[in-house]
Amino acid sequence: MNFSLIVPELLTACLAMFLVVLDLLLPGKETRRSLGYLAVFGLLGILAVLLGQQEASGAFYVNLYTVDGYAVFLKALFLLAVALTLLFSFDLIERLPRYSGEFYALIVFSVLGMMLMASANDLITLIVGMGVMNISFYILVGYHFRDMRSSEAGAKYLILSAASTAVLLYGASLVYGYTGSVQFVKIFQAVDPSPAMLGGMAMLVIGLGFKIAAVPFHMWSPDIYEGAPLPVTALLAMCSKVAAFAVLLRLLIQALPALADGWVAIAALLAVLSMIAGNVIAMNQHNIKRLLAYSSIAQAGYLLCGLVAADQAGVKGILFYSLLYVFANVGAFAVITVVKLHSGSEDMAAFAGLSQKSPFLAVVMTVSLLSMAGIPPMAGFAGKLYLFLAVVERGYLWLALLGFVMSMISVYYYLLVAKVMYWGEPADGRRLEVGSSLKWAAALSLIATLLLGVYPGPLADAAAWAAASLF
Repeated sequence: MNFSLIVPELLTACLAMFLVVLDLLLPGKETRRSLGYLAVFGLLGILAVLLGQQEASGAFYVNLYTVDGYAVFLKALFLLAVALTLLFSFDLIERLPRYSGEFYALIVFSVLGMMLMASANDLITLIVGMGVMNISFYILVGYHFRDMRSSEAGAKYLILSAASTAVLLYGASLVYGYTGSVQFVKIFQAVDPSPAMLGGMAMLVIGLGFKIAAVPFHMWSPDIYEGAPLPVTALLAMCSKVAAFAVLLRLLIQALPALADGWVAIAALLAVLSMIAGNVIAMNQHNIKRLLAYSSIAQAGYLLCGLVAADQAGVKGILFYSLLYVFANVGAFAVITVVKLHSGSEDMAAFAGLSQKSPFLAVVMTVSLLSMAGIPPMAGFAGKLYLFLAVVERGYLWLALLGFVMSMISVYYYLLVAKVMYWGEPADGRRLEVGSSLKWAAALSLIATLLLGVYPGPLADAAAWAAASLF
């Protein structure tokens, strides 16, 4: 076993456990912010180690855990996304009733689960990684135990996620029972379009469809997004979704390509339903977190277009767009955090007059939302362009046209938020307090969103390199 391949995972596990121990030793709650900074710098340090190993590749423990460019790209995305999320969340986490130290440790444990999912090369490792991530999120969603919405969201997420995991496990058992193996390579060698395999594949897609919040498996996301603490909502929108896509792509492309006719049709159907339902329902939302929840459903539909392409260009588009989506979400949720701390509300009315109180935050929010809509020169335009070009090259012009129309519809409800920020009258004249760490997170997301929109070449090349390792 080449342990050098799993150094980032070992360091992440050590960081999470060190945060737990250090939390016990720190004398008072006022020192808990230091745990947050330790978590951020620890994750960035692990990211540096990971990037230093980007040329390394191989399998760990009889080919059950693989390290390749695809896994490295996704792990870097998870580490960066969580570090930026923590950076804008310090003030909000300090207001938790208690146990703010454990909050940081649980978030780092969730990163470990995502990293395991990115490198999983068999069904058991996939399920173990998903379990580590899910258990962390079960606790984090209901962490604000004095808030009834948070407690309700935690209970709903636990029950619905457990049900989807049961379906996933049953599908995995059918695949194992038919092929006699849990390893993707051996499944690939033994698979054929029999009823048992088609049933197993369908159940695997259903189980993972819940994690990516694709219609009709999306029923959990609006309530959970609204009730969960803001940092957790951000991570569910970004990292949990991308982690599910990570295993879905590796499973379907490397283990089940013989059933491509079946899962491509399913992916196309889910993409259509998600883009239409997510965008149409979002137009009638007044709570900004619920609006972003339905927007996230639509974003899952755009990402599924890359899966429909089922080739290197499609995977490149998914990876490229996923990182752009991270930066856009960081900017949006950073602004929502400030408004939440200032007004205590997440309704759209709370954003009235934000441009008068903080022109910088209003710009960050506007750019982030327009990037999600795919408006040039924001980075989201380049991301959607890669996804839609991939499906057009495979003969799915109608799907790309539908995605374009739905993107234009999304501009409507995103601009409603901008209208409130720039033309609404502020409810009070109180000064808007913005922490320095939150300013850094918002500024980095703004710069990345604009820079990658104008100059996407290096990131596109990195995404292409990562996608090539999957085939």
